Amino acid sequence: MDLVEPYREFFTITLADTDELRKEVFRLRYDVYCKELGWEAPENFPDQLERDIYDPVSRHCLLKHNRSGEYAGTVRMVMTHGSDIEPPIPLVAHCGDNLFDGPLRPDRLPLGSYGEISRLALRGQFRRRTGEQSNPEGHGPQLFEWSQDERRRFPHIALGLYLGASAVGLADGAVGVYAMMEPRLARHLRFAGIRFEQAGDPIDFRGLRAPYYISREALIRHLSRPLKKLLFAVAEDLNLHI
Repeated sequence: MDLVEPYREFFTITLADTDELRKEVFRLRYDVYCKELGWEAPENFPDQLERDIYDPVSRHCLLKHNRSGEYAGTVRMVMTHGSDIEPPIPLVAHCGDNLFDGPLRPDRLPLGSYGEISRLALRGQFRRRTGEQSNPEGHGPQLFEWSQDERRRFPHIALGLYLGASAVGLADGAVGVYAMMEPRLARHLRFAGIRFEQAGDPIDFRGLRAPYYISREALIRHLSRPLKKLLFAVAEDLNLHI
């Protein structure tokens, strides 16, 4: 299965490394989290740019839909080196009391050795399959469904963003990364070799979600060949060396 050709046909991924591009990130998040899903209060963002305290210590990715020229989605990697924000990643603020007491706890790892994949959002028109409309990541029950129409030739648009954030973390030298996700999504990702380990009990946070961790070693070792090729293609487009 070739994922690189349809990805490059339909999408372009870029680092939001200018003020103008970061505004596109925050505007897209406002549209998804405030207007479409109602998860954030619009009145808290009168400039219609959804932001939080972790954005200044994050690197942001934007995925552009080539045919329409519209930004389809965004994700960020929250970095912990040189950061004095407490807690260092948003996941701890949401579920710190539910983290397992073991080696995967963020407070057992040195700052700078990990980050968090966070604030992934796809615009509504890219979440059209069954079960996707109320989910900002756009994963419905058929995560890796494959057919000839545009959405299914590149089977899961958020894959490009997950891999973009992963490439950012790998290029930064992270030993591993965290993410909050639905347990069902974590199970689906394992089929492709993206073997997140559960790091805490699920909580009710905009649906049932749990904290997960994946090490650099596990990602590279178990990633399926099509997704490994896609990871390196995404890293190349982001001008990152992993």
